[in-house]
Amino acid sequence: MLNPIGKLRRTYRHVARWREITRVLLKHGFGEFASKTGLRRRFHRFRRRSQAEIESERTLTRHARIRLALEELGPTFVKLGQMLSTRTDIVPPELVTELEKLQDAVHPFTGDEAWEILSREYGGDPGARLAGFERVPIASASIAQVHEARTLDGARIVLKIQRPNIARLIEVDLEIMAELAALTERFVHGAAVLQLGRLVQEFGRSIRRELDFALEANNMEQFAGHFAGDRTFHVPAVRRELCTPRVLAMEYAEGVKVTNFEELAALGLDRRVIAERGSQILLRQVFEFGLFHADPHPGNVLILPGNVICLLDYGSVGILSERHRELLGNLIIGFASRDEARIAHAFLQMAGYTGFERTEEVETDITSFLQDNLYRPLHDIHIGRVLGDLTRLLVRHNIRMPPGFFLLIRSLTTLEGVGRLLVPDFDLLHYAAPSARRLLRDRLRPGRLLHELFMSALETRGIVRDFPFEVRQVMAMVKQGTKVRLRHEGLEEVRRSNDQISNRIVFAIVLAALIVGSSLLVLSGLPPKWHEVPVIGLGGVVVSGLMGFWLLYSILKHGRM
Repeated sequence: MLNPIGKLRRTYRHVARWREITRVLLKHGFGEFASKTGLRRRFHRFRRRSQAEIESERTLTRHARIRLALEELGPTFVKLGQMLSTRTDIVPPELVTELEKLQDAVHPFTGDEAWEILSREYGGDPGARLAGFERVPIASASIAQVHEARTLDGARIVLKIQRPNIARLIEVDLEIMAELAALTERFVHGAAVLQLGRLVQEFGRSIRRELDFALEANNMEQFAGHFAGDRTFHVPAVRRELCTPRVLAMEYAEGVKVTNFEELAALGLDRRVIAERGSQILLRQVFEFGLFHADPHPGNVLILPGNVICLLDYGSVGILSERHRELLGNLIIGFASRDEARIAHAFLQMAGYTGFERTEEVETDITSFLQDNLYRPLHDIHIGRVLGDLTRLLVRHNIRMPPGFFLLIRSLTTLEGVGRLLVPDFDLLHYAAPSARRLLRDRLRPGRLLHELFMSALETRGIVRDFPFEVRQVMAMVKQGTKVRLRHEGLEEVRRSNDQISNRIVFAIVLAALIVGSSLLVLSGLPPKWHEVPVIGLGGVVVSGLMGFWLLYSILKHGRM
């Protein structure tokens, strides 16, 4: 039993790795943490720190030592640090700055090992499928490395090959991270509020997706389909016949790294055009498709002839629901028009905040923050940074944004950074606001509104149809003597809420009733009719449509009823 350090269920299976982690913690000056959690006593009972380690602790900040420790612990911990660098709601700004320095670059594995992996994945000699293979990698990262190759038909391709045993190493480290999170929450004061166990679970899902090369191939083909016919954006074509769970084969994209300014100039490529196209491409991904590249850092951006943008590495993508896209559109328009109420309202809706009794207090804090950060030239407003600071503010009220929102912040922040490297006066809001307006205008198209009304009527019809059966079930339970408990929550808060919320609820109920009634009349076929459509039902649909237009207009204009 390992009672001194809690219930570490799998410790003995990974004892060598535990010793390595404890050694690194002690080396970088985290002996107090190792002692509190019992790691030092269990795994490095007699170790003494060297003079060099003591001197390092004196000269480096705590946050710099955290970064160095993560780098030394290897790929999984580096990836964890990179993920934490996006969590500006819980990670201090100084630590975020350090974690952003974490590099994926590691020592490459040999070309012979890469050839052996190909042999296992292809079930035989890779030469039967490839006409050539460069054993020296083009690039090497924590999960995989990239080799150039040629197909039997002479096409130039790249092969992304997973590192040997990387999946097993990651699973071991994820188990240890879960135990470390539990220890930290148990023994370190104030750590429980960070919900470290939940963070590790979120990170585990993310890194396992990156290990799934079939999923990355799907992502690439989906992006290519979305931008079919767009000559400003290129997605390398996937070579499915050469792909396996551990090998991703794709077209070789020959371009210039986006930060290689000398070569861009030599080839006559325009940095301003590149910045404009890059922003438009990412904004289309976010607003039009709800599927966006979550890590567009300079190493993943190539510029092809004609100022064509080519993004690499589709292992990390973000997804936004239709509702979240609309709310993001309201946020962006709020920034562009400096509408504090609209920003606050949209931000709270994205967080799913329902604490009616504290809405005014939270909105007051958000408005105060915006007054300090919003009234400056638009090109000086960094959207990614402001959104990150706002999420940190909400933590004080125990409000948390959905995990996918932080991928969006990272993507926008990276886009702004690359844009300003290319063009110092780059203004993301200048491009984002028209995209947001197009999205919201599209939601007001009559055809789309009628479709949504029709789908709502179908859903309501199902509720009405099932209601009598559910009532009979409850009555049967009562007759049989089964105790039926009715519980209500939050009604007192709703009662105390202001007239704005009450009016919104009443209006929504009336509109829903009108939609249902009108739809039923249209379906009934009752005369009088106009073009075979019941006039009364049609009139109800028109009135409900106008009411819906008015409601949407009010929301878009004021961010509230």
